[in-house]
Amino acid sequence: MLIVDSLTDQPSSLLGAIDSPSDLRGLDLAQMEQLARELRETIIATVAETGGHLAPSLGVVELTLALHYVFDTPRDRLIWDVGHQAYAHKLITGRRDKFQTLRRYKGISGFPKRSESEYDTVETGHSSTSVSHGLGMAAAKAIHGDKSKVVAVIGDGSMTAGMAFEGLNHAGDLGRDLVVVLNDNEMSISENVGALSSFLSRKMTGKMVRRLRDHIEERLMALSSVGENILSVLRKSEESIKGFFTPGMLFEALKFKYVGPIPGHELGDLITTLENVRDHNHGPVLVHVITTKGKGYTPAETRPGDYHGIGTFDVATGQPRKNPNAPVSYTKVFGDTLCRLARQDQRLVAITAAMPGGTGMLPFAAEFPDRFFDVGIAEQHAVSFAAGLALEGMRPVFAVYSSFMQRAMDQLIHDVCLPNLPVTIALDRSGVVGDDGPTHHGVFDLSFLRFIPNLTIMSPKDENELQHMLFTALHHQGPVVIRYPRGSGEGVPLDDSFNRLEIGKAELLREGKDLLLLPVGNRVFAALAAAQQLAASGIDAAVINPRFIRPLDSELIATWAAKTGRVITIEDNSILGGFGSGVLQLLNERGLHPPVTILGHPDHFVEHGPQAVLWANAGIDADGIVRAAQTLLN
Repeated sequence: MLIVDSLTDQPSSLLGAIDSPSDLRGLDLAQMEQLARELRETIIATVAETGGHLAPSLGVVELTLALHYVFDTPRDRLIWDVGHQAYAHKLITGRRDKFQTLRRYKGISGFPKRSESEYDTVETGHSSTSVSHGLGMAAAKAIHGDKSKVVAVIGDGSMTAGMAFEGLNHAGDLGRDLVVVLNDNEMSISENVGALSSFLSRKMTGKMVRRLRDHIEERLMALSSVGENILSVLRKSEESIKGFFTPGMLFEALKFKYVGPIPGHELGDLITTLENVRDHNHGPVLVHVITTKGKGYTPAETRPGDYHGIGTFDVATGQPRKNPNAPVSYTKVFGDTLCRLARQDQRLVAITAAMPGGTGMLPFAAEFPDRFFDVGIAEQHAVSFAAGLALEGMRPVFAVYSSFMQRAMDQLIHDVCLPNLPVTIALDRSGVVGDDGPTHHGVFDLSFLRFIPNLTIMSPKDENELQHMLFTALHHQGPVVIRYPRGSGEGVPLDDSFNRLEIGKAELLREGKDLLLLPVGNRVFAALAAAQQLAASGIDAAVINPRFIRPLDSELIATWAAKTGRVITIEDNSILGGFGSGVLQLLNERGLHPPVTILGHPDHFVEHGPQAVLWANAGIDADGIVRAAQTLLN
């Protein structure tokens, strides 16, 4: 089975000579097409070993080459929205020799990173920011009298976020020279949703428009000279006619010059179009490019959602390499539990922001399509939408990655917590997430959620406790956040029935007299392992699973803090303003002042790398907890 399309049989000959975009500009079209094939070979082979965002990067290989060929980067600024698609960009901007370290610890990032290269214009990893970034740069260049260009590449999925349109609206008002390239592949991470996505669909912008135009021309040509005269007039006004059948109508209403749609894998067309756009100096331009996500690798073209972000895999078969003995993931337990609860309670509805697969909601969507809502990349809207559902008697559950929840703070405070509505936020990927790095680590949520009135915050020690917390949240008369990590659970058996937990009640797992360990969520088993190691050296540590970060079980924690006289808190979160800070405040309010050590991530952004390595770096694995205990006792 041929699954890698049109790959060369010989070792790469052109890519090895490309050290910067300036090297592209001496190539002819045939050489550029060969280089595109070599880039795909390299990306597929590397991601198979490192994991990463395969399908997005394969979809923009020709677009990447054309942009760097036409524009004078890095003097001309090139911004990749989200950054999922930047692998070809990295390969031709001086990182070819380091590309095998992609997403590996101490290797190059999977996203644009300014410290890596002058060609990486902005740090990025979240969607829909490129137009705003680009407009700010264009405005600054205008002030400086700088005539260089700014190009923002944004996907149709990212266009579902309101921030993208805030930027477009302002750009049209300012009238600065800004080039926005709309990479339209009908996909974000999962299949796009919403009225805007339908409007941008290639079904409308591509074949339908061309078929309509060809049909009109054929009929008019049959009218002899009269038809030819009419056709001549129509051709002169083609741009205005096209606006009625393409998204040009929308973008031109925002005062953009609209160009397209153009095929995104034809280098000649891309280069010619971009050269014309580059020489346009009269306000913002939007270039609509139609691409195929996963282009050149059959499994990724066929199932682009599965290959958006993928772990290591076998190139020949496309099959992921998985550990068959790994425990079930927290995400799967969440999704399965949600379905079980929905069968019992007709009020339960589920919401995702363009992440039904990543958050484990696909089974729910299949079984309860009328109670499932994918709002697109619109976390703010998702939270307020959930509030509206709750106001009418529903029990909404919004599943979202921790790092993406940062975008909806005002809506959580103002629309959910202020009116004390029964909305559940399932906060997936809390703590360090591994190879995606600082833009995706969920190490701030305890700090930015803990201060909000009316909000109950839970964190399960294992996957079994997760299902009980979800059951508890759906029966609580107020807003709840359940925080759980990425990856496999602890391998514990799952109870057949649900238990409702008492709000604010912790769990004493181990008694001890020398010190108290207070680990949060996925750090509980590490703390228990540390307690066993300490016991071997004669140190007796008590361990409490707090379960609730807000409200804390003040009675149980204060009692055992007083008994042991020493406290260590452990959290997969920033040490600033998180769980440890709450414990300190609790003890102070009780008039208790034992020595307290707060273990968590230090006051800097955490680099990418395996979760186990990052936990060890922060001293929140078993060995780090043992060292902290020994230091505290000494």
